[in-house]
Amino acid sequence: MVPKKEISVVPDMSKWKRSQAYADYMGFVLALNEGVKGKKLSTEYTVSETVEKLLDLLETLDRWINETPPVDQPSRFGNKAYRTWYSKLDQEAEALVSALIPADKCAAAPEIAVYLKESVGNPTRIDYGTGHEAAFAAFLCCLCKVGALGADDRLAIVFRVFNRYLSVMRKLQRTYRMEPAGSQGVWGLDDFQFLPFIWGSSQFVDHPTLEPRHFIDERVVNEHQQEYIFLDCIKFINEVRQ
Repeated sequence: MVPKKEISVVPDMSKWKRSQAYADYMGFVLALNEGVKGKKLSTEYTVSETVEKLLDLLETLDRWINETPPVDQPSRFGNKAYRTWYSKLDQEAEALVSALIPADKCAAAPEIAVYLKESVGNPTRIDYGTGHEAAFAAFLCCLCKVGALGADDRLAIVFRVFNRYLSVMRKLQRTYRMEPAGSQGVWGLDDFQFLPFIWGSSQFVDHPTLEPRHFIDERVVNEHQQEYIFLDCIKFINEVRQ
C-alpha cells in the first residue's frame, strides 16, 4: 500500500514506537551501526548488483542537478529550479525502484518509491533535513524487507550507498540553496544530517589513537576524513561555515 502520514500529534508517536515498523526500522539502523563498528571506509567488502544499481540511481539524481541549473530570482534561498529537478524524480521514482527490486516484488514499487521521493527534500518549502534523511534510511530498509539487499550488503550500504547519498544531498543543498528543515541550532551537529554521526562514531570504536577531543583539530580532520564519515561531515560543515 502507498504510505500515508500517520503521525500528526504527539500521542501518535507512542503508537509508532509500539509498531512492528518502528522495530524493523530501528533494527536496521542498529544492524548497520554494528556492521561498520571499528572499520575504515577503505575496508574491503562485497558490492552486490543491487548496490551497483543504487549507485547508478544516485548518479542519475546527480546528473539531473547538472541538467537543471538554478534560475535567477530575487530570493537568496530556496531556488525554484529545485522544483523542476524534483518533478523528474516524482515522475520516474517508481521506474527507478522497479529496477532495484525482485520481479516477484514489483507490486511494492509504489510503496517504496514514496520513501525515495521523501528522502530528497520538500518541493513546496524547498528545504531538506534529518526527516528526509530518515526517509532514505527507510527506503533502504524497505529494499532489505523485499530481499533486494541482504546482511552481506551492510558495509556497502553505509560506506558506498549512504556516503554517495550524502554527496548528492550536499550538492542539492548548495545548488538550490535549500533551507535546513527543523534546524536544532546549537543542539545539532549538522543542520541537515544526523545518521552519519551515528554510523560515523561507530567507526571509531576501539580506535587506538583517535578520540573525540581530536576532532576539533583541523589537521586531524583533513588527514583522516577520507576514512571516516564523521570527520568528512565535520570538514563539510567547516567549509559551509567559511
